[in-house]
Amino acid sequence: MSTPKTITLNGEPRRTEAATIAELVRELELVPEKVAVERNGAIVPRSTLGQAPLAEGDKLEIVHFVGGGDHPADTWSVAGRTFRSRLIVGTGKYKSFEQNAAAVAASGAEIVTVAVRRVNVSDPKAPMLTDYIDPKQITYLPNTAGCFTGEEAVRTLRLAREAGGWDLVKLEVLGEARTLYPDMVETLRATEVLAKEGFQPMVYCVDDPIAAKRLEDAGAVAIMPLGAPIGSGLGIQNEVTIRLIVEGATVPVLVDAGVGQASDAARAMELGCDGVLMNTAIAEAKDPVMMAAAMKVAVEAGRLSYRAGRMGKRLYADPSSPLAGLI
Repeated sequence: MSTPKTITLNGEPRRTEAATIAELVRELELVPEKVAVERNGAIVPRSTLGQAPLAEGDKLEIVHFVGGGDHPADTWSVAGRTFRSRLIVGTGKYKSFEQNAAAVAASGAEIVTVAVRRVNVSDPKAPMLTDYIDPKQITYLPNTAGCFTGEEAVRTLRLAREAGGWDLVKLEVLGEARTLYPDMVETLRATEVLAKEGFQPMVYCVDDPIAAKRLEDAGAVAIMPLGAPIGSGLGIQNEVTIRLIVEGATVPVLVDAGVGQASDAARAMELGCDGVLMNTAIAEAKDPVMMAAAMKVAVEAGRLSYRAGRMGKRLYADPSSPLAGLI
């Protein structure tokens, strides 16, 4: 094994210590004789897998034969973009860029939120997030964290679009520093302005189905109701209103803020949400990378549970085995 590196495997980021493609295949518990490998657009002959080195940023496709065609991927779309992962990860509060990148890789997230801040002119060569999380592989979602007026938020996103060409953005306009609850009047105004200027705003909002519908009418491409106050880790406090928002929306709904543990993420998905956004729950965990992996499988499990359809609730017991014919 060699130094850990991040590669893209079958369209998803993956951290690996494998030095060669053969080691990676063994790491995946695959049989080399039954797979075909493409690296960076070129086929790697099976006989050379043991000599084919893996490098940071390599893009690999590993395929095999399946019977009758595979099941269609359970994807979701926002503003014409399609994603497999339903987990969006923030990029604040980590101890280092390296830890942040490792957590993103473990989470399987395809979107990360990024704050827009002034350049450090005193040290222009200081490391930046883009040095560790490649915006060509992971979708950057500029947000307006820290903005308390619609005007500040719109100005921030105009700068973000100029800096990186982004039009898919996350809008949040806070009402006060103590609760970090959204100011819905300012949020609605900013949504209207951004939509008219060609932005595609995913909007952080209160867990109110009426407010959510107004945001959608104003041009929001996704509704992002809070589960609990930002950074609180309290979990979803009002499942009823989240469910009502999901039922009434024609755009994606993602729980944003308040997730504390994996069961919170699974519950959001079981309510029918299209995804979950979190930052503190991963970044402030004792082991952020392990927690990121936990959140990945929790979101997947919650989504499967929602698609499977839960059993009906009963007021009384119902035995699994028939009582007739007891000895």
